[in-house]
Amino acid sequence: MKMKLVKRITSSLLFACALVSLVTAMAVGTPNTARADSRMLASCGVHTLRGSYLFTAHGYNIVGGVAQPKTILEGIDFNGDGTLVSPFATVSINGVILHSSGSLGTYTVNPDCTGTLSFTAGPSFDIFVEPSGRQLSMIQTAPGSPVFAGTVTRVPGW
Repeated sequence: MKMKLVKRITSSLLFACALVSLVTAMAVGTPNTARADSRMLASCGVHTLRGSYLFTAHGYNIVGGVAQPKTILEGIDFNGDGTLVSPFATVSINGVILHSSGSLGTYTVNPDCTGTLSFTAGPSFDIFVEPSGRQLSMIQTAPGSPVFAGTVTRVPGW
């Protein structure tokens, strides 16, 4: 009789422990699942890019089949509405330094955080924007364009 009671109590305790473990796993697992789903549902748009950013990139121009090194440091002010202004840029192409300011452009950002960026007088890029808008990556895409890609990072307080 005692043995039956011990088995029944042990079975009940094991069942209770399993039930508590299952409930705990569901409770702890749900927020992680919800977070993953909410990240996937995060929607980007032109509003994702707003403020002053710094673009740094390097690559090559191909001239007559010869690669010439190219580097750029450029400020980009995104207006949050699909328009932008570049207040300054310094470019080095094969050691020749060029400065510019006041370039205008436009950009698109799709809900999946991909998009395009085009300067009015010059190159076009495909972009990928972090959902936070803190950073984006750009690669030049115009036909016959140089091998050129870089990162654009928001400058806090600038």
